[in-house]
Amino acid sequence: MINLINQKTFFLEGNLVDGGAEELSQKGFSQQEIENARKGSISYNIIDRHNSGGEHSCKLRFDSLASHDITYVGVIQTAKASGLKKFPVPYVLTNCHNSLCAVGGTINEDDHFFGLSAAKKYGGIYVPPHIAVIHQYVRECMTACGNMILGSDSHTRYGSLGTMGIGEGGPEIVKQLLEKTYDVNMPDIVAVYLKGNLRRGVGPQDVALAIISQTFKNGFVKNSVMEFIGEGVNDLSVEFRCGIDVMTTETACLSSIWITDDKVKKFYKDTAREEYFERLSPKRLASYDRAIIVDLDKIEPMAAMPFHPSNVYKLSEILSNPHDVLSEVEKNARQNDNIDFNLTHKVKDGKIYVEQAVIAGCAGGMYENIMEAANILDGKNIGSGNFSLNVYPASQPIYLETIKNGGAARLMSAGAILKTAFCGPCFGAGDVPANNTLSIRHTTRNFPNREGSKPSDKQIASVMLMDSRSIAATAANGGVLTSAMDIEYSTKLPKFHFDGEIYKKRVYNGYSSPIVQELRLGPNIADWPQMAELKDN
Repeated sequence: MINLINQKTFFLEGNLVDGGAEELSQKGFSQQEIENARKGSISYNIIDRHNSGGEHSCKLRFDSLASHDITYVGVIQTAKASGLKKFPVPYVLTNCHNSLCAVGGTINEDDHFFGLSAAKKYGGIYVPPHIAVIHQYVRECMTACGNMILGSDSHTRYGSLGTMGIGEGGPEIVKQLLEKTYDVNMPDIVAVYLKGNLRRGVGPQDVALAIISQTFKNGFVKNSVMEFIGEGVNDLSVEFRCGIDVMTTETACLSSIWITDDKVKKFYKDTAREEYFERLSPKRLASYDRAIIVDLDKIEPMAAMPFHPSNVYKLSEILSNPHDVLSEVEKNARQNDNIDFNLTHKVKDGKIYVEQAVIAGCAGGMYENIMEAANILDGKNIGSGNFSLNVYPASQPIYLETIKNGGAARLMSAGAILKTAFCGPCFGAGDVPANNTLSIRHTTRNFPNREGSKPSDKQIASVMLMDSRSIAATAANGGVLTSAMDIEYSTKLPKFHFDGEIYKKRVYNGYSSPIVQELRLGPNIADWPQMAELKDN
């Protein structure tokens, strides 16, 4: 399924070279050409394009920036206190994190009013609450092949659209706003070679979890760039690629990039940005520090058990030995995370019973994930017991399309609840499960202290990460854990029509056109105190 090659690997004219440098020499390549092959990767050339430093110590300037409403207030206040006059590049401020978790009176909406005033004052882009989660808006409106985007969110990943995304803390965004550089050593570049074809019932989360399971614990791609190549890429839709790509954060890599093809070109055309497409592929000869071979034929539905995305099992293994697997998960949680909880009581008559399911955010809330779930649940009933299913389309254009083509109706008729674009289920601000229940989610993470868990207070939310297809299969089975490979359903989906009018009507785009005005502060947002000039001593 996944094969790791822990040595320098060469890629020649679309194929990995088994014999390495020796085989290339026999094919007539000079030593100089072999040594320069590192410069043949997509990653190297994009980084080089943005680097004003040396070949080994990079100083990067990004093409655009993105923050959400948990981070942008601090970023902008810090930049303002440091001399910010206007945003030097497009800077997107989205409102997808604190938009529904009203804690502490008016502070959430105060943040949003501050964000809009900042977008106007400094020339930014403001996406109101419920319109889109941060990464879906960037995918649909901000990506460009060959570009780099820095975001103050961990899952800043747009490699499948030809854009290298890096997630960082707020101070690095501040530095970019002040036209400083992001300083990092030239990262290792790891080839991810996809081959074969997917089986029905397998989704992007399954592929992602399979890769994470083999690369996180051993640090195989830590602080590296993952470059997705190989003929297997061609078989995947652009959304499917995005679903794998956004989860590369959980491998601990720095960033990601994919080859681009006619499917990506069509994505840019459909979002009215065709001029931003560029065909990206490795040069005739390219070398990588390491390689990962992914055989898509052998991927099957997977599940990441509590409490980490790398704690991965095949769903078939869980279903065959539920008591043994859940006992092992309990044991590991006690040893590694000091969490005392019980999952084995979810097993009844050899079946695992789940209380909650969620499909949401930048990983789960994309059109194809939701529509395949709708197909699986067509004519079904999730039941009137403890089990619930909540679905959050990642943007209003996605939500609107599911309404137009009947997908939303099929989900709602089955008993699912559809909600607006929100990142809450990923970090514990929405659909917090009851204590000691089991929630299956197509989201990004299942760490301790997320999804509402407070282990120190004996409140435990146990989350299994799964793909939306198997989540829908479970919902169709009334909450009994089920693999999408074990049911019959249609994979035929209505074509997605992107309607950008939603954004034109609601998103404030003031890039390069700042308006002289005061920032709108709030009780929780105060200006920095006036700093006294430093003395000689």
